[in-house]
Amino acid sequence: MAVGEAGLRDIPADVLIEGRYASPAAEALRRRVHSAHAVLISTPVYKASFAGGLKAVLDLLDEKALADKVVLPIATGGSPAHLLALEYSLKPVLSALGARHILAGVYATDKQVSFDEQGRALIETDVRQRLDEAAERLLKHLAPPRPGPGPEAVPLGPLAFAGRLGI
Repeated sequence: MAVGEAGLRDIPADVLIEGRYASPAAEALRRRVHSAHAVLISTPVYKASFAGGLKAVLDLLDEKALADKVVLPIATGGSPAHLLALEYSLKPVLSALGARHILAGVYATDKQVSFDEQGRALIETDVRQRLDEAAERLLKHLAPPRPGPGPEAVPLGPLAFAGRLGI
């Protein structure tokens, strides 16, 4: 399984700010998403919506870039009150990009996720468990059917995983 990342830090600021759809960085992002079977979208939530940086990244994608992809949204926010931002602000945008297989997202507060002096993530046990369960659901959606009576099952082959779209 090949794992790749594409995100805000991979795209020059001028490309994001000016929405340079034809730039090499935007084309590379679209190629990576196109070749992926699954896309992990992560973002902080602020004022009940996903980050503007994520919106800038999503604006560089093709209109139906997420069609036939399994999408797993993940967000962090200042309080549990922002939990519904995944449902009411992010999911409609993902649907507009063609996503039809949007898994139940994982939301954590800033108090549940922090970083140590070396920049390593410190994730509370319950959040880590929800992330593990979400990853298992994602993998189940990607697993080839089990062989049985009828035609032989065809393996998916290499899996490209575009992760951390967002901040």
